[in-house]
Amino acid sequence: MQRKIYSSGAPWEDIVGYSRAVQVGNHLEISGTVATDENGVVAKGDPYGQTKFVLEKIGKVLNQAGFTFDDVVRTRMFVTDIARWEEFGRAHGEYFKKIKPATSMIEVSALIDPDYLIEVEVTAIKS
Repeated sequence: MQRKIYSSGAPWEDIVGYSRAVQVGNHLEISGTVATDENGVVAKGDPYGQTKFVLEKIGKVLNQAGFTFDDVVRTRMFVTDIARWEEFGRAHGEYFKKIKPATSMIEVSALIDPDYLIEVEVTAIKS
């Protein structure tokens, strides 16, 4: 099967050695995605806002690769404050309430920037 990589264009992809997403056949893996854009961290201090922004970014990668949210079979949410799970979960539910992928929400001690509250990874398989 052919392997196709998708880049965000971020300089650290080459420094760290990773791709924004990797597709092999009908399987797409999207790397950890955080709430940042060309101006910096988005929705500082807002778990719901960051999660929405992250999922919008993931949607763009899905579309670029020819997938949709309906193809998502797994999400992994790494959060810095599990006590705020309902805020993260509410945003996740807005995208996945009917799709219901396998999901994990895991508290971590820190993400690469202290203003990031969540990082999300996604697996999609086109049926």
